[in-house]
Amino acid sequence: MPKPQAVVFDIGNVLIEWQPERHYDAIVGEARRKEMFAAVDLHAMNDRVDLGENFHDTVMDCAKAYPEFAEDIRRWHDDWLHMASPAIPHSVALLRALRKAGVPVFALSNFGVETFALAEVEYPFLQEFDRRYISGHMRLAKPGPEIYAALEADSGVAPEALLFADDRADNIAAAKARGWQTHLFTGPQGWARALVETGLLTDAEAGL
Repeated sequence: MPKPQAVVFDIGNVLIEWQPERHYDAIVGEARRKEMFAAVDLHAMNDRVDLGENFHDTVMDCAKAYPEFAEDIRRWHDDWLHMASPAIPHSVALLRALRKAGVPVFALSNFGVETFALAEVEYPFLQEFDRRYISGHMRLAKPGPEIYAALEADSGVAPEALLFADDRADNIAAAKARGWQTHLFTGPQGWARALVETGLLTDAEAGL
């Protein structure tokens, strides 16, 4: 494979932990959380936000539809920053090391319009990408091929020259099918090693 010309980061669980279940377990207890998640497809609700539906309205409509869980569903809106936390410091350092080395760095993330605006304030490093491809603004989402094609067309980088890190196997498979170089993210150490192996960073630059 050619040396990558640009690196593409997912955000959730790559740069910022995204663990709604963990937050609910801490607030309402595991039993209540399991009951609610079995009755209400909250991740499907969030997928609608990621495709550009209004964050507040989508969550509140869902809460109205399930009055027995209404208070806890509203937490998805009110506690969102607690679910999307903390940042993953080593991954942030890798983003900055790549930029310092002159490697273009893009974001490709399923994220709502309003939730991304919240995240940008909480996590200023999200403003450091050279280009950002955010599903809510594009009305396209991974793993649909259209969002990958849009990144290729806009960036002008050939598929085989893109190196993409994501924590979801389906998103990785979709990128790989287009010829992208990929890394299934399971932790920043493995991602750091991948960046060294592709010749983009030295061990020292990668924090290894």
